[in-house]
Amino acid sequence: MPSATDIRPREKLRIYGGGFAQYLYLPWNAVLHHVPKAVTPELAGLVTPMANGVEWSLFEGRVGYNSTVLIQGPGQQGLSQTVICKQAGASLIIVTGTSKDAARLEVAKKLGADYVIDVQKEDPLARIKEITAGRGVDVVLDCTAGAGTIPILLGVEALKRKAGTIVVQGEMAEFPNFPIGRVTVKYITIKSARGHSFKACELALEQLASKRFPLELVTTHRFGLKDVDLAIRSVGGQGVADVIHASLMPWE
Repeated sequence: MPSATDIRPREKLRIYGGGFAQYLYLPWNAVLHHVPKAVTPELAGLVTPMANGVEWSLFEGRVGYNSTVLIQGPGQQGLSQTVICKQAGASLIIVTGTSKDAARLEVAKKLGADYVIDVQKEDPLARIKEITAGRGVDVVLDCTAGAGTIPILLGVEALKRKAGTIVVQGEMAEFPNFPIGRVTVKYITIKSARGHSFKACELALEQLASKRFPLELVTTHRFGLKDVDLAIRSVGGQGVADVIHASLMPWE
């Protein structure tokens, strides 16, 4: 398949399927990635969260060999971060979630998390301090959605004494009473999670093709185009139960 630089304005790309040629019209600035044959359509749908995992944990968080990491939120983003951090050589991965995330926390353990914490059943900070013998973690990755200031406040306290890094999504319009004093005293680096780069996508595809992790545990459900609304609501916890990542299949 041509790369992005091969595509000219309004150029049509010939693709083959079902025994006949079809044409796909692309805008001049389209970015294409070659999907390895070993990657199923369902797994290919994980490229975006997996690329975010590469961008946020490796490029921004600088997770590497022997790193200790706290991942907040066991959705498709958090589980992707778990895989990437494990692949990078992290020595300790802790994933937090709520009671409704019980099934997702089990998946996190199967993907490489060393510990999972239900924040509604345990004091997460006390448990993190216990796990790390009071040292805290090197990196905190905020993969929550709509949880407000709590994950960031926990992340600040869960980081090690000096020079930890927290990667946040920054979805809030404002942060009343932001603990700037604690951030300064602990010399914390705060970075913003802002999507992914071309390189991150390429690395994510390589990870998906490697088959090193049972990522089929993340691609839990398939929906046809007529059920797009249901799929979106299910991922948000308001439709079909226990959906982590939904695959939309045009032919179904």
